[in-house]
Amino acid sequence: MTRVVVVGGGPGGYEGALVAAQLGAEVTIVDRDGLGGSAVLTDCVPSKALIATTDLIESAASLSAHGVTLAAGRGLPSATALRSINARITELAGAQSRDIERKIDAEGITLVRGVGRLADPGTVVATTADGSTETLPADVVLLATGARPRQLATARPDGERILTWEQVYDLTELPERLIVIGSGVTGAEFASAYTLLGSDVVLVSSRDRVLPGEDADAAMVLEDVLTRRGLTLLSRSRAESVIRDGDVVRVTLGDGTTVEGSHCLVAVGSVPNTDDIGLAESGVELNGNGFVVVDRVSRTSARGVYAAGDCTGVLMLASVAAMQGRIAVWHALGDAVNPLDVSRVASNIFTAPEIATVGVSQAAVDSGEVQATAVMLSLAGNARAKMQGVHDGFVKLFAQTGTGTVVGGVVVGPRASELIHPVSLAVASRLTVENLAHAFTVYPSISGSIAEAARQLHVRA
Repeated sequence: MTRVVVVGGGPGGYEGALVAAQLGAEVTIVDRDGLGGSAVLTDCVPSKALIATTDLIESAASLSAHGVTLAAGRGLPSATALRSINARITELAGAQSRDIERKIDAEGITLVRGVGRLADPGTVVATTADGSTETLPADVVLLATGARPRQLATARPDGERILTWEQVYDLTELPERLIVIGSGVTGAEFASAYTLLGSDVVLVSSRDRVLPGEDADAAMVLEDVLTRRGLTLLSRSRAESVIRDGDVVRVTLGDGTTVEGSHCLVAVGSVPNTDDIGLAESGVELNGNGFVVVDRVSRTSARGVYAAGDCTGVLMLASVAAMQGRIAVWHALGDAVNPLDVSRVASNIFTAPEIATVGVSQAAVDSGEVQATAVMLSLAGNARAKMQGVHDGFVKLFAQTGTGTVVGGVVVGPRASELIHPVSLAVASRLTVENLAHAFTVYPSISGSIAEAARQLHVRA
């Protein structure tokens, strides 16, 4: 029987372990923080639970536009409501972790609570909380150790006023004025959420706009919505330091000016958890930023050692981590496998409105890297969007010039994370705009705009 040892219980780790168990391997997971990893305990699940709460607040606030008047006093939550909101979020995250543990146990997978370290490519040593060690021989090792928030030397978090995104769920009162450093996905999501909760939010961006790495049209829509809601955007402003003075947090910018707030959230990226776990000694190559170097089937440079998830830095998405873990085990155990194709990865930014993307980007088309034609339809003309009071957002499709093959798309609007799926299927299956246009959609529906964009591309592409 093949012995598989998984180091780390996040999506890449536990999904890989489940596949290994299904294929008849003897499987052990060494996990330190709790099954589900940061995705379940401190990142995806809690942050999206918080955002789900703000979605309800946004819906309530828009009722007047639908002719519904709320009773007096039923507006934004009170400052102290954040305590109960965060308590619910923490419980949801814990419940999800326990569900994963029950599934792991049902599959006969052994769970060792501790820190795993490679002694050599075929041996993992687990150190438990009491300092005892257990040696685990392995035919296959899957590293899924994840990543943690990057910290700035001049902005050390204290867990009270200066925070990482893992620490916001300990807040018991709503920040009066929240300064968010970083306008990437994490910064934008929390800035959007806390604006809807009622905080005065200042977003500090070193670039010229929000979400500099995303579709420019989508970023413009989000930036417009956020500023209309009262968010202050400081673009082309680099935070040099963050200092706490009692109940005040002071952020000094590169030009010497300062911004004061009650709290500061530092969201400037992640660093991999690859230190001091025996990787270099076991022949596992790391890149210049400390991420594990893997190929498209998740192999590392050490024989029999694979890696998945955020520790590889390929794409920091739970869905990608899970797929990397499955691919690793399928390959290691000789099952059929398709190498990871990042061009088919669908992703979503859970701001309000949401931004979902798949396939080629507008930047790739504009640069000539991809020969494609684009059509963008505003949701303002969609009947269902009008009924729902949706004014901001669009559907954009890219079709390969000449063949009409759907090669990418962007959806901006409510539940874009769900609406991107038909576009993702089209990209993965290499469907043409004719295939997409001829499929029936419900009327009225926002997904009808996807079919309409395909019909227009049929002529233009």
